[in-house]
Amino acid sequence: MNKPLILVTNDDGITAPGIRKLMEIAKQLGEIVVVAPDSPQSGQGHAITIEQPLRLKKVHIFDDVSSWECSGTPVDCVKLAKNVLLKDRKIDLCVSGINHGSNSSLNIIYSGTMSAAMEAAVENIPSVGFSLLDYSFDADFDQAEPYIRQIMEYVLQNRFEPYTLLNVNIPKLSKDEIQGVRVCRQAKARWIEDYMEAKDPRGQSYYWLTGKFVNEDEGVDTDVFALENGYISVVPAQYDLTFYEQINNFKQLETINP
Repeated sequence: MNKPLILVTNDDGITAPGIRKLMEIAKQLGEIVVVAPDSPQSGQGHAITIEQPLRLKKVHIFDDVSSWECSGTPVDCVKLAKNVLLKDRKIDLCVSGINHGSNSSLNIIYSGTMSAAMEAAVENIPSVGFSLLDYSFDADFDQAEPYIRQIMEYVLQNRFEPYTLLNVNIPKLSKDEIQGVRVCRQAKARWIEDYMEAKDPRGQSYYWLTGKFVNEDEGVDTDVFALENGYISVVPAQYDLTFYEQINNFKQLETINP
């Protein structure tokens, strides 16, 4: 039997420790192709490059694994993998990460990690984004390895609904402290933002984005609740942002006739 073809990408850059760990896990399950940004692209969301050319460069940093660095965004990486490098092949799974830091709740919108997985889902490729709640470059991913592997195995062995992806967040805990896995919904939470103003040597103002994350959701079935209680959160997601419950509330707009 042919091994499944697994595309590995991220937003922290091809040299980040998280993608190396993800590649090592995926390598146990199939044939791996790595396509990742040549520099950190955190917070890029679903951005694509349209005003300058994109470049792909083959690199040899993962031993015998076919690996490419891309000059563009995480979404560009998936697009180039699908339409250029692997255009004549079926990609069985796309995995993105392991991100250094949380992508729970509202963070899925801003995340380059999750947008790469979302782009794969747009192409009807089963996809999973993995994040560890540790922003340190030296974060320890070992405790999450058995969970990540089993989630990958599940996705490879089970049929996904079209255009579906999984958002997986892992608490910063030891293997013995992790309580298990919770399949849950995205919490209704948001960032309360502020900008710190400072002056450059020429007296011109510049700004640094700061703020705090506020969970406004008291539900016990959310990703934030799961993470706060020691569980790995798994949120099924999709790119369709339609608020279906509100469609009828706006039907009166159809009567507009200038």
